[in-house]
Amino acid sequence: MKKILFLFLITSVAFAQNANRKFEGYKKSGNTVEIITSDGKYILKPYSEHIVETSFLPKGEIFNPESHAVVLSPGKVKTKITDSKTNLTLSTNGISVSIEKSPFKISYSYKGKALISEKNGYTKKDSTETINFNLDDTEVLYGGGARALGMNRRGNRLQLYNRAHYGYETRAELMNFTMPLVMSSKIYAVHFDNEPIGYLDLDSKKDNTLAYETISGRKTYQIIAADSWTELTKNYTDLTGKQPLLPRWALGNFSSRFGYHSQEETQKTIDRFIKDEIPVDAIILDLYWFGKTIQGTMGNLEWDKDKFPNPDKMISDFNSKGIKTILITEPFILTTSSKWQEAVDKKILATDKTGKPCTYDFYFGNTGIIDVFKPEGKAWFWDIYKKMINQGVGGLWGDLGEPEVFPSKAFTAKGKADAVHNVYGHNWAKLVADGYQKDFPNQRPFILMRSGYSGSQRFGMVPWSGDVNRSWGGLQSQTEIALQMGMQGMGYMHSDLGGFAGDYFDNELYLRWLQYGVFQPIFRPHAQEEVASEPVYKDIATKAKAKKLVELRYQLLPYNYTISFENNQKGIPLMRPLFFEEPDNKSLLSVSETYLWGNDFLVTPITKSAVTSTSVYFPKNNSWFDFYTDQQYLGGSSKMVPVAEDHIPVFVRGGAFIPMIKTIQNTTKYSLANFDLHYYFDEKTKASSGQLYNDDGLTPNDFEKGQYELLGFKANTNEKTLNINLNTTTGKAFTATDKNVNLILHHLNKVQKVSVNGKEAVFKTNNNRLEIPVNWAKGTAVNIQIQF
Repeated sequence: MKKILFLFLITSVAFAQNANRKFEGYKKSGNTVEIITSDGKYILKPYSEHIVETSFLPKGEIFNPESHAVVLSPGKVKTKITDSKTNLTLSTNGISVSIEKSPFKISYSYKGKALISEKNGYTKKDSTETINFNLDDTEVLYGGGARALGMNRRGNRLQLYNRAHYGYETRAELMNFTMPLVMSSKIYAVHFDNEPIGYLDLDSKKDNTLAYETISGRKTYQIIAADSWTELTKNYTDLTGKQPLLPRWALGNFSSRFGYHSQEETQKTIDRFIKDEIPVDAIILDLYWFGKTIQGTMGNLEWDKDKFPNPDKMISDFNSKGIKTILITEPFILTTSSKWQEAVDKKILATDKTGKPCTYDFYFGNTGIIDVFKPEGKAWFWDIYKKMINQGVGGLWGDLGEPEVFPSKAFTAKGKADAVHNVYGHNWAKLVADGYQKDFPNQRPFILMRSGYSGSQRFGMVPWSGDVNRSWGGLQSQTEIALQMGMQGMGYMHSDLGGFAGDYFDNELYLRWLQYGVFQPIFRPHAQEEVASEPVYKDIATKAKAKKLVELRYQLLPYNYTISFENNQKGIPLMRPLFFEEPDNKSLLSVSETYLWGNDFLVTPITKSAVTSTSVYFPKNNSWFDFYTDQQYLGGSSKMVPVAEDHIPVFVRGGAFIPMIKTIQNTTKYSLANFDLHYYFDEKTKASSGQLYNDDGLTPNDFEKGQYELLGFKANTNEKTLNINLNTTTGKAFTATDKNVNLILHHLNKVQKVSVNGKEAVFKTNNNRLEIPVNWAKGTAVNIQIQF
């Protein structure tokens, strides 16, 4: 490699730093503290009580302030400097930085708890720059982006170079989406704020060393700490940006494959969904929309009028039926494409060292690549997208954005290929998001991309896990990938349901994958054309089973949209590891086979054939109820549970409120005028609460604009009475309506009397369930009392 920068983290034992480094003094300017040493200076900058940034600047270097990841501005953090003969400490109410003057050492703590400390600090030998740290040898490590390695990623040396792994199964060390981010089981994170390619070494030598290596760039990192995992994800996404709330239709069903060859085939597919009454909200067109062949046509970025003779009418017809059209695009302009000469003339391509378009061969042909860092490249690309959106296209798909092939010889407006490789997809998503904000400010974007960088969530990016093999092994890795990426800010990481690569045909696998898909962020079956991904092309029996799963996905829209809102506001992942619930339970730190969907669902996908029972751990804070049978399981225990053919094991937290609707054909029919509110009564849960977020599902920043309603639910119980309160908060620009709520109470019998707002109410019981119809007038609160 070229010039290499190593940022090491080793055990927090008291190692001295480089003996040649001498503390020479410090100066404070606002909240920034500069520590002057004999070989350079440290720049310490608190962002909050939970986040501090450290940069080391060797003598002779100029500080580069540009970060592709960070959007948070340092706040007015209350800090205190303590200076003694031996130590200098910068402390906040949370995070603190301590400097031992001789021998020099810098260390970090949070509320008195040691986190990490530098070991040798900055050293330089030949072309190598090094910064060493100390790391606790008991820590479980997460992060590094999308990988299939097992939840505990300690022991691996991870390349930071976004690259596709076609047909992977249970192990993929390098994938489409890498990030220079490490999270620790001690509930803190280290983000290395530097974009060029490199490595993260997570103690691969078994000597308690975690290393960040890069070819060039900033020697800057942020330490992020918290009291809980949900707070840590909030703090990290405060730093790098929150995910905008997706359009509600994005939580529905997608018709997707590689690919639809013609307008006729595309229309017939949607007609089948409508005829079979299988809900669907969007159809995704792969590369045949601009060319008849896979090779030689990439970069045309115009409709192939032979196969799609009237795309305007097709898109308009789909829109009238509530179906969004999504088109694939790639950043590559082939020398054989119809846009090649235009791209050359307008100088929008990455260049070689002579300034000419950099061309090279890859699978799709001889190509150049759009320079998304160059104003002319961004404007040219956005003009193409703007034309699509004006045509009625509802979402955009950016593929191959690692970039899939990006030789080191290429130059961009921001530097050589290796310096910007990992932020190419990130900046591609940014130009799309910025374009929407400028030209379509009232439309929420849908941006499907498989590659990005730290903070890509703030552009609304929806990533997927790449070209996973259509096999049981491929399915087995999906929960780990989604859980890890959710922790790292990318809450909508999902998989091609059914698997993508290969011609393996197994309806059991297909259905198990869809059963998992109901409880993961995006429901999008997708595959190569050898095996149909859409339920409408399955045999009668498989289609009927798949239809029920799609219907359940739509019935859960109120719950799913609410956890999407929570992700938008707080950065909390939609899919959450069990250790979020029990951070001190060491046995859960490596578990990905069971996870939480939002706060209240416990899900265990079935990832092997012919399984009739499986072990599930039930978190200790509540009882849990089988979503399908209502059977109760006590928290804090592991149980073998039966596995049915038509669903995976799914359980609901005791005390939870689960809002649901009846099946709809697509989200244009979504309404809360009538909905079911399920409450899971648990004798051990004396008080609980829930909420349901609602807005128009289309307009950006509805919550911030006051165009929303937030329905709140509370329950309190004692030996004789259960009290449930329904209340509402309405934004100043939202017009509320009356609602009919069917309150369904699970695990409840022997009820003597029910009253609603003090008046005796009609109710019915059925199989240990109690149903109470409630007329909820807008702007009012409702009190329901159930006497046992």
